[in-house]
Amino acid sequence: MFPSPNGQARHELTDALLALADLPDDSPALPEQLSTIVRLSATVVDPVDFASVTVFAVHGYRTEAASSAAAEAVDLAQYAEDGGPCLAALQGGETVAVPDVGGVVVWPGFRDVAWRNGVRASLSVPLFAGSGAPIAALNLYARDAAAMQLLIQRVESCYHARPSQVLPRMDAGSEQLLAGIAGALVTRDLVQRATGVLMDRDGIAAGPAYRRLVEAAESGGSLTDAASAILRQYAS
Repeated sequence: MFPSPNGQARHELTDALLALADLPDDSPALPEQLSTIVRLSATVVDPVDFASVTVFAVHGYRTEAASSAAAEAVDLAQYAEDGGPCLAALQGGETVAVPDVGGVVVWPGFRDVAWRNGVRASLSVPLFAGSGAPIAALNLYARDAAAMQLLIQRVESCYHARPSQVLPRMDAGSEQLLAGIAGALVTRDLVQRATGVLMDRDGIAAGPAYRRLVEAAESGGSLTDAASAILRQYAS
C-alpha cells in the first residue's frame, strides 16, 4: 500500500473502483478510470502479476488497458477464440475464476497462450458504471496459482456472500480491491433502487429513469448523491 504524505495509508484502488461505479456509462472519464484500476491492481495486489481490462468494441472486444504485453497477449487469445474467462465475465456479469490454467479444457486458446506467458491462475471480475450493466472485465493474472486461491474466494464472496463464511484477511492491496468491489456493489444497489422509485413514481421505463438520475447528477453532485436524494424523498 502506498503511504500518503502525512503517513496515513492511501486507498487508491478502493477509491478508483468506487469512482467508476459512480460514473455515468457514457462518461468520457471511463477510459482513464479503467486504466487507473488496471495499473493499481497490478501494482498493489500481491497475488496479481499482470492485469488488464476488456471492454466491448464495435466488432467484438478490445483491451482498454494492460499492465504488460503478457496480459494483452492472453486477452487477444480470448478474442481470437471468441471465448475465455474475460469474455464470460463481461457477458454474464459474474466473476469467472480459473484456479488452474493448465487444467482448462473449454478454452484451449486461452490456456495455451496463458501458460506460455507464465500465467497459472486468473480471475476476471465484471466492472460496471452507473447503470449497473457490465461495461468491462478486470482480468487479474497470476504466476503463482496457490497465492491466487484466497483472492478468488474473497472476491467471489463479495458477489455471493454466505453469512457463515469467514475468510482470512489478505495483504493491504488485496483488501483495497475487495473494499472497492464491495463498495461498488452497494453503489449499484443504491442507483438501481432509486431508478425503480422513479419508474414507479413517474410511470417510465428503466432507461428514461436512469437518464433522469444522470441529469440530476450533472446539475450538481454525483450519481450516488442523486440516488440518495430520490430515496430520501420516497421515504418521507
